[in-house]
Amino acid sequence: MKDKTIDYILRTTWLAVNKMYNEEAAKFDSTMATGFALLSIDPEKGTPSTSLGPKMGMEATSLSRTLKTMEEKGLIIRKPNPEDGRGVLIHLTEFGREKRAYSREKVLTFNETIRANVTEDELKGFYKVAEVINNMISNKQIYNQNEHSIK
Repeated sequence: MKDKTIDYILRTTWLAVNKMYNEEAAKFDSTMATGFALLSIDPEKGTPSTSLGPKMGMEATSLSRTLKTMEEKGLIIRKPNPEDGRGVLIHLTEFGREKRAYSREKVLTFNETIRANVTEDELKGFYKVAEVINNMISNKQIYNQNEHSIK
């Protein structure tokens, strides 16, 4: 893998993880996006719909589609936000809590399996590199919008 670019390794690894989670979720008539949404919703207080997108890194249209499907399957219900009359809180149904527990179990199994196969130092290095990449992207340190415009 040494001759592969960093973005190539990130992309192919993420695609493999995505495929793995979707294959597991399909066994229970679900998707990775649904599982991720279930894990992102506060099971006790619910979660404002406006904070779910940024929390999950999803665009509003994709999130709307996911939430609509989840509502149709009886995983979530929408309730008015008592603190913001214009807002909506997404709450898990009992069925949603069951599916959330399943999703959590799958994520924990993935994490435990990876941890069992890499050293603590390797994992710390992975986290550090991911943090550097995310910070550099967030701070526009790779491509400065003004510097690289096509003329």
